[in-house]
Amino acid sequence: MEGGRLVGVAVDFSACSKKALKWAIDNIIRKGDHLIIVTVQPEGHYEDGEMQLWETTGSPFIPLDELCDAHTMKKYGVSPDPETLQMITLAARQKEILVVMKIFWGDAREKLCEAVEKTPLSCLVIGNRGLGKIKRAIMGSVSNFVVNNATCPVTVVKLAEG
Repeated sequence: MEGGRLVGVAVDFSACSKKALKWAIDNIIRKGDHLIIVTVQPEGHYEDGEMQLWETTGSPFIPLDELCDAHTMKKYGVSPDPETLQMITLAARQKEILVVMKIFWGDAREKLCEAVEKTPLSCLVIGNRGLGKIKRAIMGSVSNFVVNNATCPVTVVKLAEG
């Protein structure tokens, strides 16, 4: 990809990832940039289909028109919600940016750091679910891991205000 910066946003179609996406569009993305929607699906047993080919490298870049096609997304095992699709379609048109998605399969912590290196991203924006201290200690925080291990600047957007 030639031209502007490669701005990654980790999206799992949850409320916190939509807030991170909106924040990135409003505050970071500028004309000529490439918005890379990075999504990580749980590791599964993909006996047939193209996912098996990309299990280690992630999917090829999926352009916006294919991202908006339910049949194509079903092939990848991803179900983008209408709100997210509307947000990125509007951003692509208004800010004159290229929007693509890259899908990885496996542990979100590791795969987001891998996306930073393999793409390579100029920066990554990620949402924070706001887990309490106990849940975060047991489950671990994806955003905390990525902040500490990614090789590019990472911005964490909190879901809860205050």
